[in-house]
Amino acid sequence: MRAATETGSPRHAWLDSWSVRDQLDGLWESQMAAVAAIGPALGALAGAVEASLPRLRAGGRLAYAGAGSSGRLGAQDGAELEPTFDWPRDRLVLLIAGGMQALTEAVENAEDDAPAALAQVAAHEIGPLDVLIGVAASGGTPFTVAAIREARRRGALTIGVANSAGSALLDAAEHPVLIATGAEAIAGSTRLKAGTAQKVALNLLSTAMMTGLGRIHAGRMVDMQARNAKLRVRAAAMVAELAGCDATQAAAALLATGQRVKPAILVALGLSPTDAADALARNDGHLRPALASVASGLAST
Repeated sequence: MRAATETGSPRHAWLDSWSVRDQLDGLWESQMAAVAAIGPALGALAGAVEASLPRLRAGGRLAYAGAGSSGRLGAQDGAELEPTFDWPRDRLVLLIAGGMQALTEAVENAEDDAPAALAQVAAHEIGPLDVLIGVAASGGTPFTVAAIREARRRGALTIGVANSAGSALLDAAEHPVLIATGAEAIAGSTRLKAGTAQKVALNLLSTAMMTGLGRIHAGRMVDMQARNAKLRVRAAAMVAELAGCDATQAAAALLATGQRVKPAILVALGLSPTDAADALARNDGHLRPALASVASGLAST
């Protein structure tokens, strides 16, 4: 069966004859439709996140598999996890058709190389604690399907994100996520609607996972790495806001905790760096219950 993403869109059949403004209007319209297509998939996305959290809490790795545009979107999502959420680099795995070279240039035949996917899964020793997200617009990419099947055989939790119903990737994954974006404005150019929907889905998956792991609090990136001037200013502002202290106290708390926002907030509230670390450890890294325990302790004194 021909993938929906490979069919032409009647709405855009005369795109090449339109004015530039009309082209942009038509393309924008299709992009908005791609985002709207996420709605029916939210239940499947939620189920995938909820199933992933126990493994990630137990020290498992988060892995992405894909080819072409889909692989690059997975790699982009994964690359943001360390600076944004302090996700350990050694707990991120990228399985990319064509290898790292394919992140900056097209390696068109690599997507058909299923044995390469098996080799990458084996090389990274994907196993029962790990979570693998496979992404493919058609849902039939041999590399991605093979990676998901092999990872699942090894006991990993597998999530398949595809834009075509009834596809092999959705059948292979333990948690299939169909985002039915339909025909592209340019037939087969899945960097457009399918790619936009994939990017949104990956944003939602990884953000909800990191929230569940306690790496977001009150809409703030409280586990971010403050490695440049802009981020150090952001970190100080977060500490001042969430601890209710002034900028000088926030800076001192960050200095005492190695520029780590969550313990700095607790230090600014009166805990020692050691006690702040202990409070977070007791609450699996979640700041909200740690703050509640501090407030309870203050109320009882």
